[in-house]
Amino acid sequence: MTENNTVVAIRSVSKTLRQRLVLDKINLEVTSGELVGIYGPNGSGKSMLLRVISGLVLPDSGEVYVFGKRLGNDMEFSPDLGALIDGPGFLLDRSGLYNLQLLASICNVITPQRIVEVLRQVGLDPGDNRPVRTYSTGMRQRLGVAQAIMENPRLLLLDEPTSALDPEGVADIYGLLQELNGEGCTIILISHNQIEIQHLCRRIYRMQAGLLLPDA
Repeated sequence: MTENNTVVAIRSVSKTLRQRLVLDKINLEVTSGELVGIYGPNGSGKSMLLRVISGLVLPDSGEVYVFGKRLGNDMEFSPDLGALIDGPGFLLDRSGLYNLQLLASICNVITPQRIVEVLRQVGLDPGDNRPVRTYSTGMRQRLGVAQAIMENPRLLLLDEPTSALDPEGVADIYGLLQELNGEGCTIILISHNQIEIQHLCRRIYRMQAGLLLPDA
């Protein structure tokens, strides 16, 4: 279906949830190396769109292609995708390092050195043995970003990655995203913060009542 360097192709995708139209005939194409931003108020459909692209939710109608393969048909999830959607969820009585090690054991392709590296990249101490329940909300958010990037994904989906971070943490994540994008990672970034999107992204959309609209 997709050609050349297209990473994500969404064709007339709609989704209804609890009798409410959450996504209304969405069309979007994202090419390799882009950093695309989508902003809009809570409830506008931003997070649902990421769930559909990730394969966590199938649309009621329309088609979603990731790296040329149709979700729900050719594959359920793309192996080249990393995501932080709806906030991170971890074992609260274990350390951040343990949580990433546990997730890494599922696919068994991530080295211990890589886990240490991504923790440092997001500003967390790999030697911190405190359980995640003692982490601040911002620290949990950093751990969620680490989880999303640890497999070196070619496509990264991020839902409010700077939520609850202090200004230093926000700057750290901005720098990390720009670095990853500079290395060729395609990123779709969701935020309620229009200024954040405008700062980071070259192509921008806004969501309004399930509609995806080019930024004016």
